[in-house]
Amino acid sequence: MLNQPSANQIPKSKKVLQQQILSLCKKKDAVILAHNYQRPEIQEIAHYTGDSLGLSRQATSSQAKIVVFCGVRFMAETAYILNPNKLILFPEPRAGCPLADTITAEDLRAFKQAHPNVPVVAYVNSSADVKAESDICCTSSNAVKVVESLSSNEVIFIPDKNLGKYVASKTNKKIILWPGYCPTHHKIKAEEITNLKKQYPNAKFIAHPECDPEVLALADAIGSTSRIYAYARKVEAENVIIGSEMGMLYRLKKESPKKNFLFPSRHVICPNMKLTTLKKVYLSLLNMETKIKIDEDIRLKAYQAVQKMVEVS
Repeated sequence: MLNQPSANQIPKSKKVLQQQILSLCKKKDAVILAHNYQRPEIQEIAHYTGDSLGLSRQATSSQAKIVVFCGVRFMAETAYILNPNKLILFPEPRAGCPLADTITAEDLRAFKQAHPNVPVVAYVNSSADVKAESDICCTSSNAVKVVESLSSNEVIFIPDKNLGKYVASKTNKKIILWPGYCPTHHKIKAEEITNLKKQYPNAKFIAHPECDPEVLALADAIGSTSRIYAYARKVEAENVIIGSEMGMLYRLKKESPKKNFLFPSRHVICPNMKLTTLKKVYLSLLNMETKIKIDEDIRLKAYQAVQKMVEVS
């Protein structure tokens, strides 16, 4: 058991704690990756911020031996799937994803039996075990392209029904949906968007495809978190309505300080993303905990599904 520093040994000053974390990174040859929904103070010290797959690619391209993944579990798992020779640290082991948790490998095997010979497209927001049972993975930005790449006229799409419905609207293929959804994006309601558009008539609205179809129908643009940032930088509108998690505001304001970003409500927050704190990142680096590990047979199967997606993209 490693010695834990006492409470009075951990710096109380945010700036000092951030400096000590970065000092540990240099000492241990570590890189910090933070998802776009993380707390601002985490994003401030991250060597890279981005969406889940983008961060896993950064883990691959980085020369650092240690990757500290600030996000939720499936993201850290994906980083390990792609980088088994690196040490992947996950500062908050309780940070799961309610969307990913809607389906298990056992659930998927039963679903496949009910729909024999139908290929499975797994959104990257899924566990390593589920990816291993899938034919190919996708992201919110390449889901349509991945589905179109398959020869079958029928496709099982898991676990996000909203992203699946969006894909179905863009293809002639029959999409068989798993009934999962993101609770955070589900909080965004069409009525809230309509009210904001009335208050700000010239505002533009960009939504993440995990939102309900009724919300997406009101959007001027639809895209992943990466596309939302790009759209915000380029759009000429002064007021931009964001249909996604509020953690995006930190980087949005950083990249486009002269624009006014509007969120449907103060409740569009992923509690799991907010579990990671500076203190937990510090302790993770100090004690080299918690280490992400996946059985090699599962990792290899999941890697094949991810790699097929990369080849399509």
